[in-house]
Amino acid sequence: MKKLVIMMMLLTFVGATVAIAADSYTYDNKKGTVTFNHKEHQDKLGDCAKCHEGEPAKIEVDKDFGHGTCKSCHKEMNGPTKCNDCHKK
Repeated sequence: MKKLVIMMMLLTFVGATVAIAADSYTYDNKKGTVTFNHKEHQDKLGDCAKCHEGEPAKIEVDKDFGHGTCKSCHKEMNGPTKCNDCHKK
């Protein structure tokens, strides 16, 4: 019985870790890795249309999107705007 309880606790911990990790995405480029926490942004914005056009789906982030959409929103919402705030080496 103890083994079953321990196994269930372990599976719960692993499942929670995977669920949390699924909310974070990383994008690599020459300036450094950008980590994007989807849940954090979703909670702050509350409006999917701020980033997503049409049906919400994973966005392919490139320099134009990141610097256009993300940086302009960060300026409006007092988020980080300096290169090293988002790009980590």
